[in-house]
Amino acid sequence: MNIQDELEKFRDGLIQQRDELRVQINLAKLEAQEEWQKTEEKLEEFKSRLAGVADEAKDASEDVLTSVKMLGEEIKSAYERIKSRL
Repeated sequence: MNIQDELEKFRDGLIQQRDELRVQINLAKLEAQEEWQKTEEKLEEFKSRLAGVADEAKDASEDVLTSVKMLGEEIKSAYERIKSRL
């Protein structure tokens, strides 16, 4: 095998690696977009629940406050996962 053949083989390996990475990146983008959409829906739920709790803060039970906080933490974690994929 001469130097030209070696370089062409090396080039072909780089192209294959690039193509594989392109597919993985596109899949990661799709996963991030799906998680983003789900998280946006959760954020709307969180805002709605929070508004209800704010209106009835004095009467809100500890369980309600805890569930709203847990939902907020879930949203925060989802945003961090999405950010780590970008």
